[in-house]
Amino acid sequence: MTVRQYPFYLKATVILFGITLLVYVLFNLQDILIPLAFAGILAILLNPLYNWFQKQKIPKSLSIIITLLLTVIVFGGIMYFLSIQIAKFSDTLPVLKEKMISLTTQLEEWTQANFGITVQKQIELVNDALSNSKALVGSTLSTALGTLSMILLMPVYIFLFLFYKPLILNFLFEVFAEENSMHVSEILNETKSAIQSYMVGLLLEALIVAVLNSTALLILGVKYAILLGFIGALLNMIPYIGGVIAIALPVLIATVTKDGYNTQLGILIAYVIIQFIDNNILAPRIVSSKVQINALISIVAVLMGAALWGVPGMFLSIPFVGILKIICDRVPDLKPWGKLLGDTVPTRHIGEIWNTAKKKVSP
Repeated sequence: MTVRQYPFYLKATVILFGITLLVYVLFNLQDILIPLAFAGILAILLNPLYNWFQKQKIPKSLSIIITLLLTVIVFGGIMYFLSIQIAKFSDTLPVLKEKMISLTTQLEEWTQANFGITVQKQIELVNDALSNSKALVGSTLSTALGTLSMILLMPVYIFLFLFYKPLILNFLFEVFAEENSMHVSEILNETKSAIQSYMVGLLLEALIVAVLNSTALLILGVKYAILLGFIGALLNMIPYIGGVIAIALPVLIATVTKDGYNTQLGILIAYVIIQFIDNNILAPRIVSSKVQINALISIVAVLMGAALWGVPGMFLSIPFVGILKIICDRVPDLKPWGKLLGDTVPTRHIGEIWNTAKKKVSP
């Protein structure tokens, strides 16, 4: 029986249509899929702890409940610590407000003196910008409400993922042909190991960066150093982009609370050094050992994740691309895509090798 070969333009059209349909579904079902995605990753992360309780002869449901309770206690402790820092920050909001008004007045006078834009015109421009940002405020509020619902739903999803783990694994094995069971097993084991290694490494990296940020800000005498250090570490979990945003917060606080610009310069130098340590020492040894994605793909994936699912998409993009690379490495027809996603750069491209081979065999 001959296999019908379809022309390239037809196959390309079908693939593009499939990708478009997938993006459409992911975007419109994000309220359902984002909690499921986070819950799936956290379930894989918590699976070793759940398995340990199972080995202690604790009933299945009780093991899952204990695992979730320990997770909630740890998360609650972190939130309590941050809430204390936020409370200290809110106590000085009136002083910060007065300082901000003073700086704004100076900026308006400087702008009028150097660019000839009157203060009234500047106020009109600011009001226009604020009116245009109402939609952004509305989307921010909806994102906050979506985050709250996600936090409430995730424990339920995690419980069900762990409870029905054998059912899900059996489905993944049975949906493929029996001769592919070895590849399915390798993909599942490598995916589990990669996600666990990536998430643990990411949390460890965030803790180290938070300590470095807070120490640097305390040395420089910046107010709310611990809060800003931890916020910067959380933003740093967004690859390549979060680290740049994290610098703006302490610089802004230093501008409002201190005179002169020496502290701001010190913050920039300290954060550049911390980013260098993070990108060249911490991340390659702690985070990138299992999820080996090159920088170009990482940046594109983060931006596409942000466009598709907002901030949650930025966090989920790297684990998803890591899973996609594992699948591509295990499927023969997709191996070139796996190499494209990876961080191994060949010294010579295939076209150059072929041309050299042709020259050797030519008379």
